[in-house]
Amino acid sequence: MTPKWRKHWFRATAVVLIGGAVAYGILTGKPTPEPQVAPALAPPTVDVLVAQPSPQALSVETQGSVEPLREINLVSQVAGLVVGRAPAFEVGGFFQAEEALVQIEQADYEFAMARAESQVASARQVLAEERGRARQAQREWRDLGTDEANDLFLRKPQIAAAEASLRAAQADLSSARLNLSRTAISAPFNGRISEKMVDEGQYVAPGTVIARAYATDVAQVRLPLTDRQVTLLDLPLSYDNSGDQGQASQVPMVTLNAQFAGRLWTWKGRIVRTDASIDLNSRVVYAVAEVLRPFAKEEGSERPPLAPGLFVSATISGREIPDVVTLPRNALRTDGSVMVVDAQQRAQARPVDVLQSDGRQMWVTGISAGERVVVSDPTVAVAGAPVTVNANEVAGGAN
Repeated sequence: MTPKWRKHWFRATAVVLIGGAVAYGILTGKPTPEPQVAPALAPPTVDVLVAQPSPQALSVETQGSVEPLREINLVSQVAGLVVGRAPAFEVGGFFQAEEALVQIEQADYEFAMARAESQVASARQVLAEERGRARQAQREWRDLGTDEANDLFLRKPQIAAAEASLRAAQADLSSARLNLSRTAISAPFNGRISEKMVDEGQYVAPGTVIARAYATDVAQVRLPLTDRQVTLLDLPLSYDNSGDQGQASQVPMVTLNAQFAGRLWTWKGRIVRTDASIDLNSRVVYAVAEVLRPFAKEEGSERPPLAPGLFVSATISGREIPDVVTLPRNALRTDGSVMVVDAQQRAQARPVDVLQSDGRQMWVTGISAGERVVVSDPTVAVAGAPVTVNANEVAGGAN
């Protein structure tokens, strides 16, 4: 190796050695990091409400349509020509019980009644003659000096036949009188005509429907109730071993509201019974509310009648339930529980039974008096974790 190349080789080796020493010094000479304890996070601050359970009666909101309590078809029981009708015999007309609404021609039935009266008179004459002959035959038999005689000689069969003929004639007379009375068609209740099918001058046959009418003394509303709503009410239930419709300890009152002619009107009623079965499609129970005298006009009031077909909203008075707590709606967690703060300042999940709720509040049971319920965002508190309670505790329970 020439001196020139030897010189370059020594220089390169020196650079490599010096660079390696510097790199080793940098890697091994830096200070070792000391472990540090992470700062502890402060417990979340929550707002609480001190539970004060109290007895409360919660009302139930539902809705339905007004229906007549009784609605029937008025049917002609006899044939004939319609010769008259009452002024109330119009759609929407009001009538009184037993008021003649339609009059059918009576001539044929008056003739039938006259013939029946004649038959009754003839039958009475025949019976009287047979009884006279029987008395005469009895005297003749007695004059023969014996006490026994056959029934035919004493005309007992003839008398029995005459009596039967009289009864048949009287029945025909009653039938003719009944048919004559049926020429005047009426309803057995105070009501209103909802539909009419015949008019004056029309011939009707037996069984012809002349009108449809409903009673105006009582209106009813079928109100659907969910299972949760039923738990809040004291409904009148029926049992097959009771002598009457099962009565609740206190019949629930109901307030009906309806919009009519741009104004909101109110009626008072009561829940009188429930439907015979549970709806197969919706699984709801129908409670029936009745309103007395729905068409009566109140003095000094412009309230319209509670007519069938009117859509109403209903507020039903509930039964009193003990130990109910009122909470903000946002206190409820997605799993149906609320968070309470125990004596060790730790959050604990508490299942509750939600009786009713709206967009702002809820009414629950399952919380004891004095328990602190988290009413701020309950998701910031973890069950078993410590929390800091806001100094401003709120007392709650009743509305």
